[in-house]
Amino acid sequence: MLAICKDTEFGKQYDFRGILKEFGSADKHSFYNKFKENVPIHDYEKIHDNWWHRAQKGESDICWPGKINYFALSAGTSGSSVKYIPVTREIIKAFRRARLHMLLSISEYDLPDKLFESKTLGVGGSTRLNLKGTYFEGYISSIEQAYMPFWVKPFYRPGESIMSNPDWNVRLNEIIKNALQWNIGMVGGNPAWVLILMQRIIQHYKAKTIHDIWPNFGIYMHGGVSFAPYRKGFESLLGKPIIYIESFFASEGPFAYQAFPNRRSMRLILDNGIFYEFVPFNEENFTADGEIVSDPNTYSVDEINENQEYALLISTCAGAWRYLLGDVIKFISKKDSEIVIAGRTKHFLNLCGEHLSVDNMNKAIDLVSDELGINIKEYTVAGIYFKSLFGHHWYIGVDKDVDPAMIGGRLDKYLKTINNEYSAERNAKRLGEIKVTVLPIHCFYDWLKMQGKEGEQAKFPRVLNKDKLDNWKLFLKEIAGNST
Repeated sequence: MLAICKDTEFGKQYDFRGILKEFGSADKHSFYNKFKENVPIHDYEKIHDNWWHRAQKGESDICWPGKINYFALSAGTSGSSVKYIPVTREIIKAFRRARLHMLLSISEYDLPDKLFESKTLGVGGSTRLNLKGTYFEGYISSIEQAYMPFWVKPFYRPGESIMSNPDWNVRLNEIIKNALQWNIGMVGGNPAWVLILMQRIIQHYKAKTIHDIWPNFGIYMHGGVSFAPYRKGFESLLGKPIIYIESFFASEGPFAYQAFPNRRSMRLILDNGIFYEFVPFNEENFTADGEIVSDPNTYSVDEINENQEYALLISTCAGAWRYLLGDVIKFISKKDSEIVIAGRTKHFLNLCGEHLSVDNMNKAIDLVSDELGINIKEYTVAGIYFKSLFGHHWYIGVDKDVDPAMIGGRLDKYLKTINNEYSAERNAKRLGEIKVTVLPIHCFYDWLKMQGKEGEQAKFPRVLNKDKLDNWKLFLKEIAGNST
C-alpha cells in the first residue's frame, strides 16, 4: 500500500518513498520502525479534519490514488454526530473476499443439503445512496450493494425494490408480506433488527416459531454489537437449534470472522488490504478516559502476546493510516490468528445500532443541566430489555427534587440532535423511551467506596455492563431496604 500511495498528498507529507527504502533491510523490523517513526497515529477527527475532508470536496490523490466516489456513514464520535469513511474499489474487493471466506467456512459445519438450496436474507439499512455533490454517501452495506455481482443477486432477499426504500417500517412490512414465499436458510443483520423482524413474522402468520415459516433456516450471521443480550430472545423464537456465526466488519473494513464451529473466537484476516498494529490497552498507553497517549507502544502481529488486550490501529486500502479503530481485541491463538473482541477504548452503548458514546451522553447531560438549572454531578446508563423493546435506563445523581420523566424527555430530545443513529433507532421504535431513576449523589460515591475505589481518581462507570449492573442493582436494593 505504501508503494501505491507514495505520490498521494499523504504519502508525500510522511515520506513514503523514504520508508520504502527500508524494505528488504537486514533488520526485519527496520521497515516497520521507519513507518512508525514517519506516520503519526490518527483518530477519526484528526484524519478527517486534516485529510479526508479534502477528498469529500472532490480533491484527488489525498490518502489514496484517484478520486473517492463513496463515503460510508458510521457511528459518530465526540466531534460529530456521524463519521464519513472513504470507500474505494479496493476496500470493496476486500469486503467481497472476506465474505467469500466466511461463506466457505460454512463447509466446516455439518449442514443439511436443503440449506444450500435456500436463499439468504439480509436485514439492514436502506440501499439507497445519497448524492452529496462530489460523492455518494450511505451505509457500507448499501455501497457494497452497488458493486454486488449480478449473478449473486438472485440468491439474496429481500431484493433491491424493497431494500431501496428509506423507510424502515415499509421495508419491514414488505419483508413480512413476502416471508412465506421465501425459502430462507441464512439470515444476516443487526440482532435487534432481526429479532424484531422474526417476532413480527411469527405474529403476522400466527405461527409458533420462525421455523414454521422458514423450515430450512439454519444459520444466523451477526456482528457489530454484542450478541449475548439477544441470544435468549432468539432461541425463544426457534423451533430447532441454529448455527450462529460472528463477524467483525466495520465501515472501515472487514477484519475477522468466525472460522471454526463451536468457537467464540474469530480469525483475523491478515492478507486482505489491511495492515494491523496493536497497542497494549493499559495505563501506559491510554488515559483513564480512553484517550491514546501521544507516543504509545505499538507492535506488529508477530510481536503480540496471547491473552493480552490490544487496541487496534489499521492502515487500509481506502486511505486510513495508523487509524485508531476504537475496538480492543485479545488473541486467543496467535498460531491461528484467533481473536475475541474485549471491548472499546471508550465506553459505548449499542443495543440496536444507536452507537451512543460517552461523549454523546456528556453533551446531553450538560444541555439538560443548563435547561433545567440543576447540577447533575454523576450519572450512569444501562442497556435494558423492557416491554419487548431495548431501552436505556439512566441513573441520575441530583441533590434536588426533580421529575424523572422530565429529565428523560429532555435527554431523549438532546440525544436525538447529537447522535443521528440514536435518533433513527428511536424514530423507528426499535429503541424504547428513556427510563430515569433519580438518586442522591452520595449513592454513587458510596457504591465506589464499596468497590474499594475512593478519592478524586475514582470514576463512576458511565456505562454499566452486566456484572457491574447486577452489583449496582443489588446495592440500590440494599440501601432502599435500609431506609425503610
